[in-house]
Amino acid sequence: MSRTPVGRAAAVIAIAMAATMTAACGGGDAGGGKVELSIGVFSDFGYDNLIKEYQAAHPGVEIEQRKVKMEQHHTQLATQLAGGRGAADIVAIEEGNVAQFRQSKDKFVNLADYGAQDLKSQWAAWKWQQGTADGGNFVLGLGTDMGSLAVCYRRDLFEAAGLPVDREAVGALWPTWADFLATADRFTAATPNVKFVDTAQNVYKAILDQTEEGYFAKDDSYIADRNPKVADAFELAAGLGEKKQTGALQPFSQDWNVALKQASFATTTCPAWALALIKAGAGDEAAGKWDVAAAPGGGGNWGGSFLAVPKQGKHPKEAYELAKWLTAPEQQKRIFKETGNLPSEPAAYQDPEVTSTVNEYFNKAPVGRIFGNSAQSLKPTYRGTKDSKVTPVFNNALTRVETGKQSTSDSFAQALQEARDAAE
Repeated sequence: MSRTPVGRAAAVIAIAMAATMTAACGGGDAGGGKVELSIGVFSDFGYDNLIKEYQAAHPGVEIEQRKVKMEQHHTQLATQLAGGRGAADIVAIEEGNVAQFRQSKDKFVNLADYGAQDLKSQWAAWKWQQGTADGGNFVLGLGTDMGSLAVCYRRDLFEAAGLPVDREAVGALWPTWADFLATADRFTAATPNVKFVDTAQNVYKAILDQTEEGYFAKDDSYIADRNPKVADAFELAAGLGEKKQTGALQPFSQDWNVALKQASFATTTCPAWALALIKAGAGDEAAGKWDVAAAPGGGGNWGGSFLAVPKQGKHPKEAYELAKWLTAPEQQKRIFKETGNLPSEPAAYQDPEVTSTVNEYFNKAPVGRIFGNSAQSLKPTYRGTKDSKVTPVFNNALTRVETGKQSTSDSFAQALQEARDAAE
């Protein structure tokens, strides 16, 4: 993504914020010292420049940004909450884990106590609901981005396989996931030494995230073993693995980055936030070789996060004010233009600044239009309170198929039993 410099407009914003917001957001503690805040995130939330700007406008506030890998972040947070110490003043919670942390809402500040309910209309209704509990009376977190879905593909590898390279024509190859698998067969027949897709796990998640209920019904009952959509998604994704058309990679791992650099796979299902990861992994030499096409089945939601405030922090009001500012529509628009993280607020993702955005790295793909259009019809999948425990079971089952350790049917049967145990 071509990065937008802060520039003159940001300077004006910073000056205005300094004049109008310092008193409201806290310029220091009661003793006249600095208010020290920390924010714990995973991946790139696009906060580096924003934090500098906020500090410049609030000279009494110092902000430390803590970044760890996603697989570590939520485990560490759970431990910190249980121990009553160590958590950042503001913590990011990914949408797949938010139901888990709603169960520990007593460890978090109810942001409604600081006026968060007044902000409700900023977000898409489903996004706001995901971040609340107790019928909406407890506001756990303020929504950051969301994961509107597409498929990213290598134009050069498609051309070598005799497939179309124009993004509209590529999207027309796979109106359904069955068509996606048929395209994989065409690709593999022409270029057997290159994998069609990075991992069955990402395909599986993309398919399942196009359903309103996956492993759990909206009453939080476990339904994976009687939900045909789970079985269908697993069979489709595992089918690619059985044919050795996947790289059998752990998503977004170091091996995944190496495979990107080596151009050893041609497609990956990509929510908006993944564009930055692809660019970082593939490197500058792949600029213009990647492109973005519509996903089979008409989009879906993969990811997106919330900013919450643990009770153990010393400055909950100032933490809330910072979270409020970071998640405001103006900041969400700027983050999208810098990192590709899609706003979760209609005022932002429908704004011409967003819808007109193109991504230079991805062959000038009109990412604002592609992901924004997908967001318009987005219906999120319900995440059960044990979702984060059940999901790895099915991911491991797909890896067993990809690596030839089990057949699709045997691996799925084992996953169903293990998942039921994990859900109890």
